[in-house]
Amino acid sequence: MKTLRLGSTGPMVEFLQNILKILGFYLGNIDGTFGNSTKNAVINFQHTYGLDDDGIVGRLTWRALTPYINGGLGFIVPTNISYSSSILNVNINSLKSLYPFLEVSSSGYSVLGNNIPVIKIGNGSKEVFYSAAIHANEWITSPLLMKFLENYCYAYTRNLNIFNVNARALYNTTTIYIMPMVNPDGVNLVTGEISPNSSLYSNTRLIANQFPTIPFPSGWKANIRGVDLNLQFPAGWEQARAIKFAQGFTTPAPRDFVGFGPLTEPEALAIYNFTLEHNFRLVISYHTQGEVIFWQFQNYTPENAFFIGSQFSRVSGYSLEDTPYNSSFAGYKDWFIQNYNRPGYTIEVGSGQNPLPTSQFEKIYNDNLGILVLGTLL
Repeated sequence: MKTLRLGSTGPMVEFLQNILKILGFYLGNIDGTFGNSTKNAVINFQHTYGLDDDGIVGRLTWRALTPYINGGLGFIVPTNISYSSSILNVNINSLKSLYPFLEVSSSGYSVLGNNIPVIKIGNGSKEVFYSAAIHANEWITSPLLMKFLENYCYAYTRNLNIFNVNARALYNTTTIYIMPMVNPDGVNLVTGEISPNSSLYSNTRLIANQFPTIPFPSGWKANIRGVDLNLQFPAGWEQARAIKFAQGFTTPAPRDFVGFGPLTEPEALAIYNFTLEHNFRLVISYHTQGEVIFWQFQNYTPENAFFIGSQFSRVSGYSLEDTPYNSSFAGYKDWFIQNYNRPGYTIEVGSGQNPLPTSQFEKIYNDNLGILVLGTLL
């Protein structure tokens, strides 16, 4: 765990503040800034637990916090803070320690060498695949999948239902693979895990400066090299290139640059290769925003795809729509439908401006729980 001290900033500080606030040591706002109030809260926590009260969160202080990180607060996955790749990895380790039947693997690595993890739950013959945060400023979809995973594990161990379906019966009939953060570098940029004082941040700002109408970093969707990962797949990539070039995205950009060819970026290759290694009967790619479900690609009409999409619409309240032409090429869902002729969906959760505030999380989760369960059954 990263050492935190006075002056530290970012999602891990939010993570710390959230725990200390629940425990009653921290009374300030969860703002991701390690100021004097956070330092005093750490000192009080350290004093209570018999640690050197230096106000620095190092190895021993993190160890004292571990029982709370691993579920001692009644939850593992926080849903009220910025969700970076570091928090994701902490949560995966906690879930794996509490629920050893989970299988965790790596699908590959990002441009900056960050792991792109995949979690497997279930041992049924049917395989489905859920992915999230292929776009950086749509990171709220990562805790959506992780909270679903946590709640599913809880229901399974206690033989409870999840969305009116017995979790153990679900476990034995369907295997779910979850890739909760396809674009960790981009997410880290948007959430502040990449320090604004770093050269890496400065380099991305230089890219963003070429597109002054796109706010930075909140408008960043691409990977850290400025390539939009959901325009990287061999499903009409040339058409996507023509459309986006006509819109002015001819060089690396915060969004909508297709890259210099399909599958040039390691994150796109990771999800592409992982898909080829499996026999998924259905995939869902989570995005934000608009509360809409896109179900088709060109003239492909996989069997039952419209019916399944209609059921997703029914349980979520989201509208089922055809993909707009200018967004209908080179996406992951597009390639899956083209390659396998099986149901694939892009689901745009929430409403408003990206990145969506965490105040929307509860509604987003409740809207999508039925989709996440029905996706394993239909």
